[in-house]
Amino acid sequence: MDDLDLLKQDWKKQESSLPHLSYNDIYKMIWKRSSSIVKWIFVISIIEFLFWAVINLFLADNEYWNEMERLHLYNFTIISYIVSYAITFYFIYRFYRNYKSISSTDNSKTLMKSILKTRSTVKYYIGYILISTAITTLVYTYFIIVDHANSSETLEASKYNFDAQQWLIFVGLSVLFIAAFLGVIWLFYRLIYGILLRRLSKNYKELKRLELENSK
Repeated sequence: MDDLDLLKQDWKKQESSLPHLSYNDIYKMIWKRSSSIVKWIFVISIIEFLFWAVINLFLADNEYWNEMERLHLYNFTIISYIVSYAITFYFIYRFYRNYKSISSTDNSKTLMKSILKTRSTVKYYIGYILISTAITTLVYTYFIIVDHANSSETLEASKYNFDAQQWLIFVGLSVLFIAAFLGVIWLFYRLIYGILLRRLSKNYKELKRLELENSK
């Protein structure tokens, strides 16, 4: 008997002494992990909402609102706050519903569907954050440029008259700045939710493999 056969025999002896988990045991482990992950997504979304709400509360003083009025952004800012809070509340509710759905799941197929639904909800949420931030930034940038142009014409018109090439350069730089800003936001949210989503994806793959092995 050669060394390889000896190793195989030794491995079989060790393998027989190890505990063998049943289908239900593995399913419960994956279910508990998935439920915990979705719970953290729900909790983080609440913490994030409260954080930005407190920041807005401290920054939106009388001076801030007077500046918004001067820039003709007062109504837009109020509407954007209302819409933002409403949509954020909706996503927080969806995260809560996803958590409750996974917590009450009793079979692997339903759990797999709940995991996919949770991942989609998070992706839609990140997409909403990026789109709403882009729109808000573009609107604010436009009104600030208009205000600056009007002020410049009043003070010293000849100094601030841009030709077509200068305007193209200015617009190009503005687009690059906004793109970089959105990139930072995307990385921030990928850092917060990306780890949790990857763990959910791992759980989904394990469930899929478990279903395939169980069906054989």
